[in-house]
Amino acid sequence: MATLPIDDFHYRLPTRVGGQRPGAHPGIGLGSGGEFVAHTSLFRRPDPRRLDLRASLRRVARLDDDWLVRVHRQRASVPVHLVVDVSASMHFGAPHRKLEQVAAFARCLGRSAHRLGDRVALAAFDAHERVDLQLPPSRGRGVGELIAQTLCSCRGGAGSVQGLLEATERLAGRDALIFIASDFHWPLAGLAAALERLGHAFVVPIVVWDPQEIEPPLANGIVAARDAESAGERTLWIRPALRPRWRQAVAERRVELQHLLAAHSRRAFMLEGAFDAEAMSRYFIEAGA
Repeated sequence: MATLPIDDFHYRLPTRVGGQRPGAHPGIGLGSGGEFVAHTSLFRRPDPRRLDLRASLRRVARLDDDWLVRVHRQRASVPVHLVVDVSASMHFGAPHRKLEQVAAFARCLGRSAHRLGDRVALAAFDAHERVDLQLPPSRGRGVGELIAQTLCSCRGGAGSVQGLLEATERLAGRDALIFIASDFHWPLAGLAAALERLGHAFVVPIVVWDPQEIEPPLANGIVAARDAESAGERTLWIRPALRPRWRQAVAERRVELQHLLAAHSRRAFMLEGAFDAEAMSRYFIEAGA
């Protein structure tokens, strides 16, 4: 199995984060470095290293003998969680399985997060949470590769939103960056509940579709199709009249997903084939605009 290329992408959250660990994201905590906020008296914040002589002398000229120090808003790190659907349908795809495309994204995410000082964790699900695949938050240089190897070597069963709800239960109410990678081929009822649970986080839904499942075969004939989730089989007669219906069903599913996500102020990142690091960077730039 060939390893897909690794590249960095750039991400910044459009809102301030409340983490205490130093990092690269705009934070809400006050401290000694970062973005200048205001002056305050040396008595209220006794840190002579941040003494602002010019501002203090201006106050002395106004018969106010209080010394002033500079107060800054510090930058902070943000916990990053990758929640991956490992159900049977995610093992479909050629020349690379959809799960391998997610693994390529995980490698890029590991490199990008390491550069920014963020920790990355893995959670996985199919019909239920896959605790056997769970990886704790880590800031090591090789965390992306470890996640990728875990995903590429796993097996999955049928998928459902119940597995997503279980996998995200511990993330409810947390300030975090959460990537949810799935083909969303299970019924979408209940997805709204998962998004509401993660309302405090910045959630990036990654919709993973393989070109072979969104485009009908070009040749006419009879083909045996198997549902990757249920393992059910059916025979399809590929003919010119079927292709527009196939494309229409894909377009309707895309619109259904987009409308559901937009109702919760989320926007999908479409991963149709190879992961594009530059496209992911644009996603975050547009989110912060």
